[in-house]
Amino acid sequence: MSTPIVLQKIVFPSSSEPDVAPLYVDPDEWTQIITPGQESPKRRGGPRSEPTTQPLRLTHHNVTPMLDGRRGLKPGLDKRVSLGTYFNAFPASYWRRWTSLTGVRLSISTTGTGDIIVYRSNARGVIQVVDSAHVEETGTVNFDLGFDYFIDGGWYWFDLVSRGEDFALTSAEWQAPPSDAPAPPERTLTIAITTLNRTSYCLELLATIATDSDVLAGLDQVIVVDQGTDKIREHARYADVDAAMGGRLRVIDQVNAGGSGGFSRGMLETVAAGTSDYVMLLDDDVVAEPESIRRALAFARLCTEPTIVGGHMFDMFDKTKLHAFAESIDSWNFMWGPITPSRHDFTASNLRQTTWLHQRNDVAYNGWWMSLIPVEVIREIGLSLPVFIKWDDAEFSLRASEHGYSTVSLPGAAVWHVSWVDKDDSRDWQAFYHARNRLVAALLHSPHAKGGRLTLSNLASDVRHLLTMDYYTVKLRQLAYESVQAGPGELHSELTTRLPAIRALAKDYPESTLIRDLGHFGKFPMTNLVGSGAPRPSGRQLYSFLITNFVRHGLKKPHDQSKVRPDTHLPRTAPWWTVPSMDSVVITNAEGSGVTWHIRDRAMFRSLLWSSLTQNLRFRRRWTGLSEQYRASEHDLTSLESWTSTLGLDPATGTGAAMPAVPADSAHG
Repeated sequence: MSTPIVLQKIVFPSSSEPDVAPLYVDPDEWTQIITPGQESPKRRGGPRSEPTTQPLRLTHHNVTPMLDGRRGLKPGLDKRVSLGTYFNAFPASYWRRWTSLTGVRLSISTTGTGDIIVYRSNARGVIQVVDSAHVEETGTVNFDLGFDYFIDGGWYWFDLVSRGEDFALTSAEWQAPPSDAPAPPERTLTIAITTLNRTSYCLELLATIATDSDVLAGLDQVIVVDQGTDKIREHARYADVDAAMGGRLRVIDQVNAGGSGGFSRGMLETVAAGTSDYVMLLDDDVVAEPESIRRALAFARLCTEPTIVGGHMFDMFDKTKLHAFAESIDSWNFMWGPITPSRHDFTASNLRQTTWLHQRNDVAYNGWWMSLIPVEVIREIGLSLPVFIKWDDAEFSLRASEHGYSTVSLPGAAVWHVSWVDKDDSRDWQAFYHARNRLVAALLHSPHAKGGRLTLSNLASDVRHLLTMDYYTVKLRQLAYESVQAGPGELHSELTTRLPAIRALAKDYPESTLIRDLGHFGKFPMTNLVGSGAPRPSGRQLYSFLITNFVRHGLKKPHDQSKVRPDTHLPRTAPWWTVPSMDSVVITNAEGSGVTWHIRDRAMFRSLLWSSLTQNLRFRRRWTGLSEQYRASEHDLTSLESWTSTLGLDPATGTGAAMPAVPADSAHG
């Protein structure tokens, strides 16, 4: 009898991670789909000591005692639990759409007396019972389930109902059905991690990977591209982690070439080694569910065509919140963003209750916090754009799509990452990379004449930042426009020179300095919330708002005390359109760790506004020619040969010795 191909193992979190339990197991018996405006789902039935009118929230108090290691679960006498959860339900529609499978086998091993009930949903979230079994002895029950009804969406899952104190789940798996044999070739994986002075995070990630034998079984090597000064090999924990990896760990020291340079090095080394069929890119500061890595590899092996397989991102500090389920590009404005609700909280509405989670969503790209890429795709389309940070992941998938390769964000595969909900990196030194790389990606891939609405969108962003006295941000955006219009020839050389130049400019702009102590200013008016609820100007009000503030910011002299102390302090929650009426204001930053001081400057406003107008008009006029220039240079920008030269590697082998590190205050994003 052949060994079954395991697609997903039913897994549970360790007892040290109670906050993530709702992503794995759900004793909540509420099953009706929640739609907007509806707050009282119906209960399926079963024992419940007290009636309630709200969806129950899963807490660790009633979950941790039920878990028995990573694979087992004990519901307790006359209790019912559901495995219809993010990590343990089976996203059948994705496996039907992208793989060669025609169905799935659910194999469940139990002890004691109880019931197993198998459910499915469709793309509309309608739930149906598929099959059930009553078990009384130790053994394994198999359910063979087809993919006939999953074209647009839908999941499989199962519930457990105990009929005795001894009833327990010992293990369960979603397997490829025997009818879909023969087995695919055992293609293998290299993991590439880029790190810069996040040594503890990175070592913890490596240790997590090393503890999972299933992950190690499909793993050729783990490449860590170390671009910082706090070297991972010099850490006290490194020797133990290296030993646990069993010879699979390879650390490469490299000049800080940003995320795009670090990940390109990992891809380049994987191609040069010639042993792996896939490379998985992982951020250094993530917490991984190791089963996710194995699932992504299993999915990729069974895809009918080479496919980029991405994982989702949960919030590191709010662990049941999903950042985005599916992301795409608004081609008219050429802006990335989610196509499903953001920051969904699985403790407020579980998988079974949430309609939109049941529809299959096809994506344009997946973030490189977790992304598996077939080596044959890299050989055909090249490596990352040399853009340091921002847009490298989205552009890569867009380029792959133009060559016929798809990207899938696979449900049930995910990491926890520090969310940017409390950050606004479009206003600091990263503003340059946001603006430049968005334009470069658009010149390469926009389907619209003159980039659609992109130049108007850029102008609107510039005006907003000018009216909120973010002059440093606008200056960096102007530099981005100049860089793009100069052509693609300098992108590789700017990888290591642009960031120091950007940082050097900051000293000329007071709003670029974070002030952590409000006592720095002496006495000034308390936080002013007046106007924070004012409606956003639109229509005729918007024209009046802009004209009034253009005249004020460009011609009217600020009061004499504007550079001495701020007029007021605004919280981050204050809308941006409340700021232009002031001459001097401190504003709390996105993460709440300090404030930035914004001082109105007539000359700077006029200069930067004129530059923004002329630069964006120039883009409109030159768009077609610039697009042709960048598209003609795409191969040179992304080829293995160009990156080999940029990183100072041996052209014959594509690999190289250690390169010097950069100052500790640099970043790769």
